Order: sequence, then structure tokens, then C-alpha cells
Amino acid sequence: MKDIVTSVLLLTGAAASLLGALGLVRFPDVPSRLQAATKPQTLGLLLILLGTAVQVEFESAATLLLVILFQVITAPVLSQIVGRSAYRSGTLRRDTLVVDELADPMARDDDPPGPTPRGGGGGPS
Repeated sequence: MKDIVTSVLLLTGAAASLLGALGLVRFPDVPSRLQAATKPQTLGLLLILLGTAVQVEFESAATLLLVILFQVITAPVLSQIVGRSAYRSGTLRRDTLVVDELADPMARDDDPPGPTPRGGGGGPS
């Protein structure tokens, strides 16, 4: 029974990773590539690690569970950073976005700060 569960988890994880890799190569723009790079790849890795954890002793399985936790925490953060970098650098086509929630915050970040008043000087008011 343990071998069957392991086989199903490993094969399903490999299929999810393969589909994510194909999407990464085939999709035309940054947001869809980020989708393909994070969700199926993370799911595939989680299933592969769970399939491996079923077969090994408890100490090694606990280590694999820590790897799973680390992957679940870091993948969305990395995706966010790459997406925002693509947005700022202009490689992301903004006309294809349905909702552009970063337009106002980025415009405020890009505005140069106004002149700062210096203390003590008697300049014109």
C-alpha cells in the first residue's frame, strides 16, 4: 500500500512539474509565466517530497516537511518580486492587464520629492 501511495504522489508531482515547465516555455507574457512557474511547480515539488517522505524514516520525513514549508513560503514571495520587477522595468505590457493596482503606488514612488525647506534661511516666501 505504501508503494502505491508513493507511486501516485511521485507521478502526479512529476506531471504537475512537467506541465508547469511547459507553461513556462509556451506562455507569451510575464504574468502567465509566473503563474506557470509558481503554482504547478510548487504543487509538483510538494507531491514529490510527500511521496518521498512516505518511504523514508521519520527523521528524514520531518526534514522533507521543513523543505515543503520553506517552498510554500518562498515561492509566492519570489513570484511577487519578479512580477514587480517586470512591472517597473517595463517588460510587462500594461495594456494587457485587466486591473492595474500598481499604477498609483508606482507613480507616487517615481515622483521626485519636492524641495525640502532649509532651516534658518530667510528666502522669499
